Amino acid sequence: MSDVYAEPTTAAGPTGPASLARYTTLRLGGPAGRLEVATDADEIVRKVREAEAREEAVLVLAGGSNVVIGDQGFPGTVVLVRSRGFQVVAEEGDTVTVRVAAGEPWDDLVAATVERGWSGLECLSGIPGSAGATPIQNVGAYGQEVAETIVAVEAYDRTHHEVVRIAAADCGFAYRGSVFKYSDRWVVLSVDFRLTRSPLSGPVRYAELARALGVEVGDRVPLADARSTVRRLRAGKGMVLDADDPDTWSVGSFFTNPVLEREAYELLRERAADLGEPPHWPGAGDVVKVSAAWLIDKAGFGKGYAGPEGVAISRKHTLALTNRSGVASTAALVALAREIRDGVHARLGVPLHPEPVLINCTI
Repeated sequence: MSDVYAEPTTAAGPTGPASLARYTTLRLGGPAGRLEVATDADEIVRKVREAEAREEAVLVLAGGSNVVIGDQGFPGTVVLVRSRGFQVVAEEGDTVTVRVAAGEPWDDLVAATVERGWSGLECLSGIPGSAGATPIQNVGAYGQEVAETIVAVEAYDRTHHEVVRIAAADCGFAYRGSVFKYSDRWVVLSVDFRLTRSPLSGPVRYAELARALGVEVGDRVPLADARSTVRRLRAGKGMVLDADDPDTWSVGSFFTNPVLEREAYELLRERAADLGEPPHWPGAGDVVKVSAAWLIDKAGFGKGYAGPEGVAISRKHTLALTNRSGVASTAALVALAREIRDGVHARLGVPLHPEPVLINCTI
């Protein structure tokens, strides 16, 4: 994986106003009022507390892969999380519990678990960002979600000014969400994952992945095969960061797949009768998850659809909105997102919601 952000010129402490575009995979974002680097959990907590003592707003930023920052930037303190490493904290039977620093690059962690023969994260290969961001978003792909392996999250509680360990059952995990998302209360410091000692992957659940592996849904494959195939599939969709490929200068999927009540889904089928059956998956209860990529494409926004200032839908995947020119504004990207959202609703009657966290901007 090739990170597209760079480190500040000083290793620690404030650097003064700096463009946050350097620290996001979209290469977008205005200046920070103050920029701080934290290299371990204690330093993260200390720098957040110091900013609060100065009565400054705080933005905690790690890999910058799931955030859209407005052109005005962030006027308070931005704490760049650069903690690293993981350690085994428990072993029981055929399981191992691994505690991972919030700033550990996610794909590096997945590679390490596969190399050690620990099953549970292999289908999440190639996803950019940091380990600490994964519980916030309940990151998922190709049939796996981190909620399935997370045991606990260590976080700094900004309301009660203490470090706490939150059990997975109390994290409020949902489709691309958790109690941590859209909340300034929690600063994730580390995450505990319980993995299985096995040379084989978990049962392959995703049909596309099964086809690429040449197996049936439900089969298991060597961990390394699962990882390499997932990375190949993601790369084909522009979903693996590459500093030389503008189609990867994005936040990945910009919109979540809509989850519709059965009645709303039937109305969609009626409106899309001339377009074919919408790709869908049954959810808990009487709900149906629908492919946002299909909705966007059928509403007239195909791969490569261009917006202002060189922003565009990726030429590889309709769910990725890219800063292809590398010099666009956040306003231009937001305008494209708004055009797509409104166009899908007008044509197919389905609302789309952004997946990334929006900072000082909105659609």
